[in-house]
Amino acid sequence: MTRRTKIVATIGPASASDEVLDEVLAAGVDVVRLNLSHGPIEEHLARLATVRAAAARTGRVIGVLADLPGPKVRAGRFPEAGAVLLEGHEVALVPGDGDSTAQRITVDYPTLLDDVGAGDRVVLGDGALSLRVDRVDRPNDCVSCTVESGGRTTGRPGVHLPSERFRLSAPTAEDLVLAKAMADAGVDFIGLSFVRSAADVHQVRAAIAPSRAHLVAKIETTGAINDLAAIAAAADAVMVARGDLGIEWPLEDVPHLQKHIIRHCVAVGVPVITATQMLESMIHAPAPTRAEVSDVANAVFDGTDAVMLSGETAIGDHPAVVVRTMARIAERAEQEGDYRQWAKKLGREQTRSDSIADPVTDAITHAAWQAANELEVDAIICSTRSGRTARAMARFRPVTTLLGMSPDPHTVRTLSLVWGVLPVQVETYDTTDNVVWHTVEKAVQHRLVAPGHHVLVLAGAPDRPSDAATDVLRIVKIS
Repeated sequence: MTRRTKIVATIGPASASDEVLDEVLAAGVDVVRLNLSHGPIEEHLARLATVRAAAARTGRVIGVLADLPGPKVRAGRFPEAGAVLLEGHEVALVPGDGDSTAQRITVDYPTLLDDVGAGDRVVLGDGALSLRVDRVDRPNDCVSCTVESGGRTTGRPGVHLPSERFRLSAPTAEDLVLAKAMADAGVDFIGLSFVRSAADVHQVRAAIAPSRAHLVAKIETTGAINDLAAIAAAADAVMVARGDLGIEWPLEDVPHLQKHIIRHCVAVGVPVITATQMLESMIHAPAPTRAEVSDVANAVFDGTDAVMLSGETAIGDHPAVVVRTMARIAERAEQEGDYRQWAKKLGREQTRSDSIADPVTDAITHAAWQAANELEVDAIICSTRSGRTARAMARFRPVTTLLGMSPDPHTVRTLSLVWGVLPVQVETYDTTDNVVWHTVEKAVQHRLVAPGHHVLVLAGAPDRPSDAATDVLRIVKIS
């Protein structure tokens, strides 16, 4: 059995050369992430072209995700050698753009004194340094804090403020400009940072129109957790952004939030990515920690569609080694996954409520899952123009081979994010009979099925609109 859980890998200085990029893709990457928080737009447009060329050289179907920066609040620059914040010591936060010291940290957020209060938690950087607000000292135009967890900080670290009172909007004006530029260039996915409601998703979709780039809503705020169902319905995919989620919520809540988000997304047929610090020790180490291996395996057990690498492949010492390690962990975890029980539970839920927007596709994929199990078919082929049928079928986590076949190159690349789906490009056919015949023939040509196998094919009439429901289910014995 091939690996079903997909791998998203961030490309950066360590992996941008043709030689290393080819090796990283060949190691098992399914989706490449471009982090638009770092570098000019021209650099990311060039990397998009580089990834397309590498995918062609390696013969891999690779999706590309452009991840928007979102609103950023930063501290003023610390001394070149950095500054050490000692636990229990007092520090003042001051609105402004001057330099920072261990005793006085400037924050480029003008309404700082109005938007924090006693008892709030303010976090610097990736969450290692945290401050507790003691009082707002208006006479001295500062916020007096106590260091709860200390350490050394350098440069201009991000400052995380309570999201419920955070006044900077997401998406930002810069986000909308970047989204439009990357969508026009043909990127497959756009990641939306600090989503707080479905309205944020709709705003970006309007900004990139008429592009069909899929929108990935990053769940990292309390508002996003509270509006999860509406956000998942508005977006094309969801990311469990555990970094900021772990700042917004107590750390002990994060594993439970992860499970909640993944379960909901699988049930409604929305691909979900689990991200942040999955194999972070491998930025420099040649092997992961035992805890990291368990973390990746547990995300697979949770049912995530994809797991993501960030600094490990962007700036790490061993980008391809990290990908191969991630692939081995995921594949081994899948051997222990009880997907039949998962699908049975989901199947029962489908009979009680509509799980996805189209009830016909919902019903026919449920029927296909039952037929595939009872007949023990060797493959399920989803002939799809938009990818919706393949995503709906994947939510049952079928144990047999799952093929997503489409004449649309963009759809084929977006299926690279969907659990278990092997994306295959096919021609355009004029009748349902030809769709069924030629997709089965293509599967044989790719050696994905063989004579004597039974194949279940899901399709729709090709002369109908691309958003029409799948309404054909056929069982084919290959002679």
